[in-house]
Parts: sequence; C-alpha cells; structure tokens
Amino acid sequence: MSCCAPGAETTLDMIDTASALPSSDEIKLASRSLGGDTHQTDLSVPTVHCAACMQTVETALRKLEGIESARVNLSTKRVSVRWHGDQVPPIFATLGRLGYEAHLFDPGSAKQDKTLSELIRAVAISGFAAGNIMLLSVSVWSGAEGATRDLFHWVSALIALPALAFAGGIYFRSAGKALRHGRVNMDVPIAVGISLAYGMSLYETITHGEHAYFDASVSLLFILLIGRALDHAMRERARTAVTGLSRLAGRGAIVLRSGRTREYLSIGQIEPGMELVIAAGERVPVDGDILHGSSDVDCSLVSGESRPCAVGPGSDIQAGTLNLTGPLTMRATAAAKDSFLAQMVRLMEAAEGGRSQYRKIADRVSALYAPMVHLAALVTFLGWITASGDWHLAGTTAIAVLIITCPCALGLAVPIVQVVAARRLFEAGVMVKDGSAMERLAAIDTTVFDKTGTLTRARARLVNAPSIDPAMLAIAAEMATHSRHPYSRAIAAFLGPSSQPRPASISEQPGFGVEASMEGNIWRLGREGWAGWKAATGGNGKRGSCGTVLSRDGVVVAAFDFEDYTRADAGVAVTALKHAGLAVEMLSGDTAKACGEVAKALGIGNFVPSLHPAGKVKRIEALTKAGHKVLMVGDGLNDTPALAAAHVSMAPASAADIGRNAADFVFLRESLLAVPLALDISRKAGWLIRQNVAIAIVYNVFAVPIAMSGYVTPLIAAIAMSTSSLTVVANAMRLHAFRKRGD
Repeated sequence: MSCCAPGAETTLDMIDTASALPSSDEIKLASRSLGGDTHQTDLSVPTVHCAACMQTVETALRKLEGIESARVNLSTKRVSVRWHGDQVPPIFATLGRLGYEAHLFDPGSAKQDKTLSELIRAVAISGFAAGNIMLLSVSVWSGAEGATRDLFHWVSALIALPALAFAGGIYFRSAGKALRHGRVNMDVPIAVGISLAYGMSLYETITHGEHAYFDASVSLLFILLIGRALDHAMRERARTAVTGLSRLAGRGAIVLRSGRTREYLSIGQIEPGMELVIAAGERVPVDGDILHGSSDVDCSLVSGESRPCAVGPGSDIQAGTLNLTGPLTMRATAAAKDSFLAQMVRLMEAAEGGRSQYRKIADRVSALYAPMVHLAALVTFLGWITASGDWHLAGTTAIAVLIITCPCALGLAVPIVQVVAARRLFEAGVMVKDGSAMERLAAIDTTVFDKTGTLTRARARLVNAPSIDPAMLAIAAEMATHSRHPYSRAIAAFLGPSSQPRPASISEQPGFGVEASMEGNIWRLGREGWAGWKAATGGNGKRGSCGTVLSRDGVVVAAFDFEDYTRADAGVAVTALKHAGLAVEMLSGDTAKACGEVAKALGIGNFVPSLHPAGKVKRIEALTKAGHKVLMVGDGLNDTPALAAAHVSMAPASAADIGRNAADFVFLRESLLAVPLALDISRKAGWLIRQNVAIAIVYNVFAVPIAMSGYVTPLIAAIAMSTSSLTVVANAMRLHAFRKRGD
C-alpha cells in the first residue's frame, strides 16, 4: 500500500549521458547558501517509493565526498542534500546509476498532482473487471462443467489481462524498475503475488482444470488500489497546510527601475535591493522595508493576529502578508527563496523528512522486510509442497503470504503521525522542523525562557528619553538601527534628522551590544559592564536600572530606562507548563530588578539575571548534567548558543534569522500558549506513534502464521493488509480532533 507512495512511477528511463545532467554552475545557482562553504540543494526525485528507496538514496549520497547529509521526504518526493566546498559532488550521476530520475527542484514549476486521478481510474477499471469476472465465477461455482466452464474461464482471462496490465501498472512499473537496478521495494511482493495468481489461473484454464482464480487476482488488485487511493487522499489532506502556505506567496511585483520606469518581474527575478510597488489588495512577494506610503496589512500569517496592522516608512514587511488599504513602495531585503514565507514552507516540508528514533527503527525494519517477505513465501511454498504434494495449494498459500506480509502499516506508522502533527501545530501557529524535534519535546521536564523578546514582547518603550542629551540620543538611535534587540528598537524609534557624524564602522557583539567607530572615538551601546569599561559616568547620564548605557571610549555618557510588555497569556502558559509537570526557569542578561518584576508577574520562582550568552549555555549544560531534558525558548542573537545547547528549542517568528534557524520550533503568534500546546501535541503524537507501531507489530505477529498455515486466501490477505494500513492512517488522524483548552 502507501508505504510505497503512489504515482511516483514513470515510464521514462533514466538518461545516463552526461549532457542530460545539470552542470555544476546550474546546481550552484539552484542551491541555497547555509553559511561558510556549506550549501543545500533540493532535488525532485519522483521515483522514490518507500523506506527501502529512502535508505538506498540516503546511503549512496552520504558516501560521496563533500556531502554532509542527505534526507528524503516521501510526501514531497524531494531529496535535500547538504554539501560543502567549491566542487559539487556527483549527486545526479549517483542517483542515475541507482535508477532514480532526478532534477533540480523548482517551486515555481510545481504541477498539479495527478496521482489521485490515476488511482481512481485504476480503481474503476479493476472494479469493473472484478465485478464481471465474479458474475462468470458464480456460474462456475454453481456447477458449470466441461466446455462451458472452460469458456467462462477463457472469458475471465481475457477480461482480467487488460485490467491487470493497466490498473496493475502502478505496481508492475515500480517493481520492474527496482529489479532492473538490483533493488527490492515494497511493490515487488504485490506485483509477484498478482502475477502468480493470474499465471496459476491461466495454467488451470489451459489444462481444463476445475479451479481458476481470475476473480481473486483482479479483486485482489481492486482491494489494494482502494486502500492505496484512500491512503493517498488522507496523506494529501494532512499536507494541505504546506500547499496552502505556498499559495500565499505573490507571483511577482512591479519593480521601479532607474529613471522611475516600471517593469513587472516574476517572483524568481526579484533580487535584494530592488524597489517594489505593492498595490492595495496584493500580497507582498518578498521580505523588505517600506520606503514610502502607509497602509493596513494583514499579518495573520506572521503574527497570528486577525486584526490588520498599520505600517509606514521604516516598517519591516514579510512575504505572504496582504496589503489592504493603500499603495506601498518597499525595498526587497531577501530573494524569494530566502524570504520568511519560504522558510516557513521549508520548515513544514521538513517535518516529515525528520528522523525520530521511532522512524529510524521503522525504516530499518521496513528496508529489510521485502527480502524477508520473499523468503517467508518461499519457505511456505516448499513446506506445503513437501507436506501435501499439491503445488496448487502451495502456490496459493505462498501468494497469500506475499500479500499479507507487505510492511505498509509499519512503514506508515511513524511518518503519517508526524505529518498530521505538523499540520496540527501549523494550524495553532507553530512551525516544526522535523519529527525528531517532536519526539524530543515530548520528553522534556524543564522549560527555560529568555526574558527580553520572549516572555516580553519584541517591543519595549524608552521611558527616560526627555532626560537624555539629544545629541547622545541621536548617536544611540543611529547605532541602535543596526540591532534587532527590543531595547535597540525602542531607542531607534527616536532616530531623526541630526547633524551628528555617521559611524565609520559598526558591529554588534551578541549578548553585549553595538560598537561603532566615529571621529577616532569608540562608542558602545549596550550592557553597562561592557560599554562602560572605565567604570565612570560622564555627561548627564546615570547608571540605568536596566543596565543599558551609551559610552564613549569607555565612559558612560547616557543611560536608558525601559518598560517591558509581557506577551499575551505568558502567565497562563507558565501555569500550564507547571501543571504539565515541568519546572520553569527564566534566564536573562537584564538586571536582577527587571528580571524580578517579570518573574513575579508571571509566577516564575527561579530566575538567573545578568547572564552573558555563555552563561545561559552553562546554565543549560548544568541542568543537562543534573539529568534534566531542557526546552529553551529564546529570541535574538544572544540566545542562539543556548538554543543549540538545549535538548529541544523554540523561538518566536520575530526572532533574528539565526535564532529561527537554530530553533527546532518557531511560533508565529504573540501568545506563549503555543509552548504548552506544542508540548501537548508532541506527547499525543508520541502516544499515537507507539500505538501505530504496536498495531503494525500485532498485525504481523498474527497475520503471518495464519497465512503460512493456509487459512487465508490471496483476496482475504489483500483486505487484511489494506485494513491494517488504513487503521494506522485513521489512528493518526485522531490528532485533528485533539483540542487544548484555550487553543
């Protein structure tokens, strides 16, 4: 059934000539840079079928020099390859030798999936043939003999042959291609079983035998195709979240050229730095900054808020948001493939590609299962032919074993739950990278929150601006524009026309602040101990209670006081985590006073203030050494090391790009209720995975001995195998009915 994803077969043979393969330059242009000399190339490989195919592809690619990882996604028929260096590994040549047709993935050229319509046609043809052959069989069962019986058998053979050839082509093409390249996939035992059933029936017809099983062979195919079609429909339903998210991307935009000429470009042609015109009613195609115009935009995709947000010059705007009321001119800051929306789509697609411990075991067993199935069928045939001497009975029993032992339920047990759970989380505003992250989240016993930008919103208010020297405030605002920290944004809001010189160089030190060089002086904006290294206060500045200061050559010249706003329902989320049996802590680089106020308001009893990024990592490592499994929820550059050090991590969508990349989960909404909800769904998914694995194991424990004992016909075997697979899928769909209070 659907452990071999349907519709991926193709009648085209792989062309092994070098001219048919993309060049190294084409591969580099289609790849995404991951920093340094590491790249990721996404390939579309429509002939990947099952766990055996996954293991074959991943093992072969990982052996190539320069490749760090290779991961197959069965739902999308995609292979993601990470490689490093200037020399592109021979990815396509390797796949071609294995018999897999591959091409560079292009999201803009995605076509409608025709698999379901093909399956429905196959079901209709096999069902029509099975019904007519069954009517003829009734006459034989009723006592037709001699020439009449032979005539009915020949008519049945003529009806069954084209039906098996067309409707069974899905299995035969898949099995044939695998065998030609020295592989065995899950369609091989099915194809062998159907062929043997027809061959035995044809032999009986030629030799004027009493029994023929044309009805069984066609009905067997009919039942298998029904199961496969239903499974494919349910899998696609589980993945519609990715499809819907992809459709939110704009198809292109009007670009302002030099001389203010206008030209429409498709989304793939838009590059960072281009000026775009977004009319009211259009979706924003790429991430950017607004240059001119004011409007209300629908940011529900990004923030989960249903109310429109007002934006104007200087505002950030992300791909997928909808411009509602007025025209906007924006400058693109990222290409479409690097936009926020593209990152969210990749996170969703990666969910099924993940390898949790359960899935690794299931994949390994499924990959070994096909040869075991054939061995079991051979042993059954030899055993029955030895015991009874009836080769007909031995062959029928062996066919039943081939069919009933196909490990479809085991192959589906884990990935279908991961796909459904990923969609369920997406509906709640949480993006998950892979299934292993959900497994790790279900096992945590401690949650550690960053304060600024996480427990508090990514917006703060500067409360002592009137008491700060305007010249110093102007310098601080200029420096603050180079940081995404909430306090920096609060200071940057005071940026305006100024006669102050602009910095010659500027850089951000994660966890400390921003440093700039201007007219021979070193200016620092950030943590008091770092910026005011001469431990003196100059100008009219006072040491701020929040610990954020501006210094010139190590002397503090201004201090800043802020007011934080806690995220909506943060206190409720903390309480929910405690009720789930988790310990909750808060880590922050802020002062003890500021941390204490937030901790008291949210009911957090344990917090550690004034921490550098390394201090957060040490605290998480200390918890880990004490036997705890830690969830880190953080935002910003200074939280990235801690996110990587934790057992599992989560970041808001407002986090810096590096923070989102380091996190295992990204939540899109202001409310922190996403954290306990993700925990609950992950625990529920883990329970369903264990149930599915148990169903698959129990099915095989009982089905295989019964089939080998001769108590199961091929038709009953097909019904049992399809039922086990559909049971696993239906069990996974129970996650859709799972609702948490407050969701």
